[in-house]
Amino acid sequence: MTLDLTGIASKQALHELFKAQLGFPEWYGPSWDAFWDCLLSVEEVPKEIVLVNWQEFAQTCPKDMAILRQVIQDFDAYQSSKRIILSET
Repeated sequence: MTLDLTGIASKQALHELFKAQLGFPEWYGPSWDAFWDCLLSVEEVPKEIVLVNWQEFAQTCPKDMAILRQVIQDFDAYQSSKRIILSET
């Protein structure tokens, strides 16, 4: 699955995109802990999530981008059958 982050310039908007596109439950809110919990517990999470056009988010929210990068790294180490990729194209 490819998620286009064009126009995503806040943590809230990013988490709303994740919730809508990844089928996260109603209780999901804009927190990195909830994102991690859903990545591990929601059965329908795709095997591969490709994030494109993430550079604007990285510029406007550098702290949250650093957290997202760490989550991706941790997820890759923890979950060998699924991946999150930051695409450069």
